[in-house]
Amino acid sequence: MSRFEDPVILSCSISGAIANRDQCPAIPYTPEEYAAEARRIVDEGGSQIHIHARTPEGVPSYEIEDFRAITEAIRAEVDDVIVNYSTGAIGVPIDKRIAYLRALRPDVAALNMSSMNYAKYSRRRKEFVFKAVFENSFDTIIEFLTAMRELGIRPEHECFDAGHIANLDPLVDMGLLAEPLNVSLVIGVNGGIRPNARNVAFMAEQIPGGGEGPNNWQVIGISRDQWRLIGAALALGGNVRAGLEDNFYLPDGEMARSNGELIAKARQMAEDVGRRAATVAEARERLGVPRRAGAEAAG
Repeated sequence: MSRFEDPVILSCSISGAIANRDQCPAIPYTPEEYAAEARRIVDEGGSQIHIHARTPEGVPSYEIEDFRAITEAIRAEVDDVIVNYSTGAIGVPIDKRIAYLRALRPDVAALNMSSMNYAKYSRRRKEFVFKAVFENSFDTIIEFLTAMRELGIRPEHECFDAGHIANLDPLVDMGLLAEPLNVSLVIGVNGGIRPNARNVAFMAEQIPGGGEGPNNWQVIGISRDQWRLIGAALALGGNVRAGLEDNFYLPDGEMARSNGELIAKARQMAEDVGRRAATVAEARERLGVPRRAGAEAAG
């Protein structure tokens, strides 16, 4: 297969909800900063942007108006990009998280596929940086899925361990999900599967169809393990996500000055294994996401 027959969808987690500028000065806060980062991402080959909203002061937000301001700024800056909203939260009511989906109807919305311990641990400090129980029961998942189906939003299934992928099976059987499934293998969170190449392959094999056929998968590598995990995913034919939510650092240990630098490195790695970045149009077709009305043709 030539590189032109095997494009890779490059997604970017533009800001996240936990880190701040004291940790990484490049994290965008204002809508204008999100838009400038979106331009860098798309210019480097990114086709999907995963959004956690913030207020202009950088405080994580679940308000419709903050999601709206960020999304409108991004869409004004770039001709076309797949807009993907986070729905994950601890202590934020489901109704509030569905409200911004209903009001703004992004192309894609992330959907966490199981409850879990969710933590970051510091070996240097011998303590947890944070720890929480992340509730994603089947009742919660089904409520989100029902709303997404009604609104025409494609779910992106975030799976932090192999058993989370198995949670897709009853939902497919119930008719709540249809192919192509879009599955994210989130690897490296304390409470989830350990970050190594064998686990990338193992999790990919658990996806309905064994990672082949119409279903799509990507790796989301957490912290500095990201680059080894991206390398494994690219070799196995998967898609990849990079961005300041997941990791601040380039492979040489230098802190990234923008999301664009992280996406550029992921694109280079794809090219080094004989693949290329998918255009936005190609990514939309692969993910089953209709072209946005009024968008210019991409690529």
